Amino acid sequence: MHSATSSPRRARPAGRLRIVIPTVLALAAVAVLGASALAQGKQAHAAALKITSRPWGTVGGKAVKLYTLSNGSMKVNITNYGGIIQSIDVPGRNSKVANVSLGFKNLKGYEANDATKQPTGGSGTTYFGATIGRFGNRIAKGKFTLNGTTYHLPINNGPNTLHGGTNAWNKQVWAPKTTLTSSGASLALTYTSPNGQDGFPGTVVAKVTFTLGASNALTIHYDATTNKPTVINMTNHTYFNLAGEASGTIYNLDLMINADKYTPTDDTQIPTGTIAPVTGTPMDFRTLKPIGRDINANFHQLLLAHGYDHNWVLNGASGGAPRLAAKAVDPASGRVLTATTTEPGVQVYTGNFLLGDLVGTSGHAYRQGDGFTLETQHFPNSPNQPNFPTTTLNPGKPYSSTTVFAFSIKK
Repeated sequence: MHSATSSPRRARPAGRLRIVIPTVLALAAVAVLGASALAQGKQAHAAALKITSRPWGTVGGKAVKLYTLSNGSMKVNITNYGGIIQSIDVPGRNSKVANVSLGFKNLKGYEANDATKQPTGGSGTTYFGATIGRFGNRIAKGKFTLNGTTYHLPINNGPNTLHGGTNAWNKQVWAPKTTLTSSGASLALTYTSPNGQDGFPGTVVAKVTFTLGASNALTIHYDATTNKPTVINMTNHTYFNLAGEASGTIYNLDLMINADKYTPTDDTQIPTGTIAPVTGTPMDFRTLKPIGRDINANFHQLLLAHGYDHNWVLNGASGGAPRLAAKAVDPASGRVLTATTTEPGVQVYTGNFLLGDLVGTSGHAYRQGDGFTLETQHFPNSPNQPNFPTTTLNPGKPYSSTTVFAFSIKK
């Protein structure tokens, strides 16, 4: 900028004017091209989000489909039978993609597995990838009392009820609805559980929504309402193996659980009601350590469960924004799984009863330790433990829960 006392301007040579004009035009063109490239990049990013589906059979005369949510990097297959996550394909180092969840090739595999009882001479019902309800985990002796009335449930796990009973939500055909936006590909599944189903009171309308965004994170959100006081504890039962499905045991994977305490169990794996510190025990996963480092320790809780099959009491308040629950790392592939949740607990199960009698998606048998779960949840047997966070659901007060499984790569 020139001041009022500046010397008179000299005439600008014509040649210089010819140079400046193309330069200005070039800069303007670069700006336009840059904005266009950015817009195209955003469009391409959004275009990578997709939902497709294909017929997958029928159950009870109801159509079952397999839905694929993808974002150009990660792909998740989910079926409306049982709200089951059938596979999760994610990249590792050198862009090597692998399915990191256990499951079956087809619908018949899930139906056959759901028809078995646990425990049996074989692996029993495994609940691979299933949406669990009405009540995840165990209820002691298959009964609980609510508002003065005692309810009796089917016994399907020793003397106890496991994962909702014998006709639970993992065996139902859910009503699907897909949504695709620039921020995510979503599959919403809805199921109406009638009053008295498996002994539980109240008609419950449940919905689970799976959303895959542009980043490699799968968000699972649960909603439910009831017309009568009942209990509810929804979760997802995916067995993870970050090295790849059927690649061997998960004992060399590193695991961290954000919990200073856990709930010890009796010899039928029902919590005693005690909330115990993990300090000085094999249950201490507050820093990353190999899952198998202490699994063979002479520790009564591990002997009872044949490995890890316990609920950890997560640090921090539940019910708000999802907070850290656990983190797992496969040192070989570099794949990292970070789980965050609004729930107060997480059940980690290390596939202790996989006996080599089930053949998975890649055509290989699953054996003990081939996968682990991160079942974000309220505590087992909560209806019978007044000191545990309540699982009572009342009319007019909807149930809401969110868990996020985020995948990344450690360089």
